Amino acid sequence: MAEQDGPVDPTRLSVEQTAKLLSAAYRERIDTEKIRLDLLNGAPTNTDGTINLVHYSAWQAKEMGRNAE
Repeated sequence: MAEQDGPVDPTRLSVEQTAKLLSAAYRERIDTEKIRLDLLNGAPTNTDGTINLVHYSAWQAKEMGRNAE
């Protein structure tokens, strides 16, 4: 997926766009490698390999709950 200027579709993000958005939201650097590792560990992607931010965030919340047990 090519990087572009203009509106970003939160349902179709590249790993790099996801890292940039989450870094801005959390006000700390989120590395692309962390997101790639999450994808390898089962985080959901769209059929074209892009990330839906809502689905990814829900997966993260579920994983945090699973690790707390």
